Order: sequence, then structure tokens, then C-alpha cells
Amino acid sequence: MKADLNQTAELVVDEASFLRFLKALADDWNDEEAKERGQPSHPYGPGANGWENGTIGNFLEAAAAWANASPAEASRIVETAAGTVWQRVAQILLAGKFYE
Repeated sequence: MKADLNQTAELVVDEASFLRFLKALADDWNDEEAKERGQPSHPYGPGANGWENGTIGNFLEAAAAWANASPAEASRIVETAAGTVWQRVAQILLAGKFYE
């Protein structure tokens, strides 16, 4: 069963859970790549699993742009507990999937 990436990111509280999230994100990317080889999506829309950013450069740029656009969220997470910094990092990486 494919992981719900939003739920997996919400469950991140430490390094171990962050690594589970990172694995799920990679699995989602690999799953989309396999689907796209069989039936490509429209070139100007998201891929089969919702990936908008198909290169590492675009992915990282989108993740950074989302993080810069959501500083209030960052403050809320940092204030609640040190362990949730891992969750913030997970959310930033997840945003790299879809943020434009």
C-alpha cells in the first residue's frame, strides 16, 4: 500500500521517523517515474502521483520557495518542541513535490 505522504510527514518527530518519510517520498517518486514511462502525463501538468517538479533542481527550488513563503508555520513548529524541527524539514521536502 502506498504511503500517504502528508500523513507520513505529520508523524515525523525524530530522525528515525524522518528517514521513514524520506523513504516514502523516494518511493512515491520512483512509483511516478514507473507510471510515467508507461503512460506519460500532460507535459504542463503534474505527473501521475502529483509531482510538479521533475528535476532535482526544480524540486529543491520549490522546496526552498515554499519554506520562505510559510515562515509562520515554521515558527509554530519550532516553538512546540525541538523534535518537530524534523517535521518542518519533512514538510519542506514534501512541498518540493508540488509547490511552483
